[in-house]
Amino acid sequence: MNADQILAEIREANLSYLMLAQNLIRADREQALYRLGVSEDTATLIATLSPAQLMKIASGNTLLCRFRMDDDLVWGLLTSHSKTAANDGVSRLHASILMAGRHQEAA
Repeated sequence: MNADQILAEIREANLSYLMLAQNLIRADREQALYRLGVSEDTATLIATLSPAQLMKIASGNTLLCRFRMDDDLVWGLLTSHSKTAANDGVSRLHASILMAGRHQEAA
């Protein structure tokens, strides 16, 4: 993959992310704040963007979304390959609880 292809992929990911974010915010604001990990002010801004503004913002060369799991504990819980589905579900629940706590701390 060359540099032009990477930039095109970034732009496409940005547009998809912004459209998803806008739809989530408009459908269920509280759920969107948690799932996206954004502030009230950011959510308000995204919700009010016009299609032209979405396209302009998405066309940049910087990826707008990022991974929120930046520690080994959460990654370990999400990637654990438990022998049973129940243990896998518990690991994912634990990871969700940890991330929810971090969302509350950031708010």
